[in-house]
Amino acid sequence: MQPKIVFLDALSMGKCDLKEKLEKIGEYVEYPTTSKEETLERCKGFEIVLTNKVVLDADILKSLKDLKLICITATGTNNVDLEVAKELGIIVKNVAGYSTKSVAQHTLMMALALSAKMPFYDRHCKSGDYARGPLFTELSYPLEILEGKRWGIIGLGTIGKAVAKLAQAFGAEVCYYSTSGKNANGDYLQVDLETLLKTSTIVSIHAPLNPQTQNLLNKNNLKFIKDNGILINVGRGGIVNEEDLASELKKRPLYAGLDVFTKEPMALNNALLDLSIANQLVLTPHNAWGYEESKKILIEGIMKNIQKYLA
Repeated sequence: MQPKIVFLDALSMGKCDLKEKLEKIGEYVEYPTTSKEETLERCKGFEIVLTNKVVLDADILKSLKDLKLICITATGTNNVDLEVAKELGIIVKNVAGYSTKSVAQHTLMMALALSAKMPFYDRHCKSGDYARGPLFTELSYPLEILEGKRWGIIGLGTIGKAVAKLAQAFGAEVCYYSTSGKNANGDYLQVDLETLLKTSTIVSIHAPLNPQTQNLLNKNNLKFIKDNGILINVGRGGIVNEEDLASELKKRPLYAGLDVFTKEPMALNNALLDLSIANQLVLTPHNAWGYEESKKILIEGIMKNIQKYLA
């Protein structure tokens, strides 16, 4: 008998061939998105549940007698109660490392765009200001190269190391801060957080969200980042206090790129949506992981997890 498979938030994968693959091995049902109130009912009767961000808590897990395998279509597993799943004999599988190259490239893209003040110059051209102007060029915001700058990395894991290599390829000097205090890497200079913020022109975050990193960057230390510095967060929302960052951006020439936010999707009243600081920001909708090549690796990992279970 074919297994019954449901994907609770299939829209999170964008356009891909996962549906076609899953229909070949089981009775497959998918939903674009699933609310908290809809989760239990949609999981009932299914042996395999796929979820990216839909939460499967203890109460839901204890109510699903047919559930045998949870496939998280991501690396993070914080949306599933792992202890209860283990008690109930439910296998939980994720896919680690699939997005390293895309997140590293996305980080570099943000660093390059903000070094070139792309938000301002893109708007300057598209608004018609350039066409109406008297001069062939525009240099209101200073453009800077990465060579010779210090790039501070917060969280030197797999992605952090990939970013370090890209930074070095552009001639930047790399230092790092270990959020756990346990990561020692002789290839790069290890410094404390305050030193990293004060001495780096580019600061990028590649750390998980945990008690050590929650609200790690806030009004007390964002002030340490030098004028014309660049802060990039592709780790997790909640590591940077967004209201404090917006406040700091309003005070002085400072630039930031964020792909992750405390609330996702962003709240309409998020302080970072203030148009007065739009020229200082590059914002993307948590899609640094989702480059086509990374999605292909992710799908292969999902299918391997299911096939291993079925075997």
